[in-house]
Amino acid sequence: MKKEFAVIGLGRFGGSIVRELIKQGANVLAIDKDAERADDFMDIATQVAIADTTDEAVLKSLGVRNFDHVIVAIGENIQSSILTTIMLKEIGVDKITVKAQNDYHAKVLTKIGADKVVHPERDMGIRIAHNALSNNVLDYLELSDEYSIMEIQATKKLGGYSLTELDIRAKFGLNIVAIRRGGEIIVSPQADFSIDHEDILVLIGSDKDISRFEKRIIN
Repeated sequence: MKKEFAVIGLGRFGGSIVRELIKQGANVLAIDKDAERADDFMDIATQVAIADTTDEAVLKSLGVRNFDHVIVAIGENIQSSILTTIMLKEIGVDKITVKAQNDYHAKVLTKIGADKVVHPERDMGIRIAHNALSNNVLDYLELSDEYSIMEIQATKKLGGYSLTELDIRAKFGLNIVAIRRGGEIIVSPQADFSIDHEDILVLIGSDKDISRFEKRIIN
């Protein structure tokens, strides 16, 4: 059975979510109070609604409560984002993900019951900064305020050595959780695994330790 999603706010962020969910085979109700934006998704989303989601009666009439997951991707209007989230909680939506404009907005969203709060602009800025600092950093993803996952291209300093010889965990406090070699992915590689300079390493650890590793090994 296909999962049912509702996406509220069809700007660049919300629109990209709708397109990807549809691409992955989900049913999606796309909602925006702007008729022109909503019209753009008539041939993309499963259903489209032009609606003000700060009105509880409107949300009930759309049957939003019956969806598996509601994503609030409202852009600049923080008040509408907060009121919509409150209304969704009031009518009993199971899972709510909300886009935050800043840290204060995020704190309010968390307090009023959002299940997950995302910072797309901030997170993308962090990823771009790490990629710009080193050509070897391929991707960077925050797990929390203090921990992240980093995907790097192995450097000459790492190539030819086994995980035991490098002892990255003892020296930097980082764990190599996977290695990609060509089309193969090695999950939880053994200690005697020898790294090739073309391998892609996936590491997890604290931001402080990752920063230390970047300065000493990657750059």
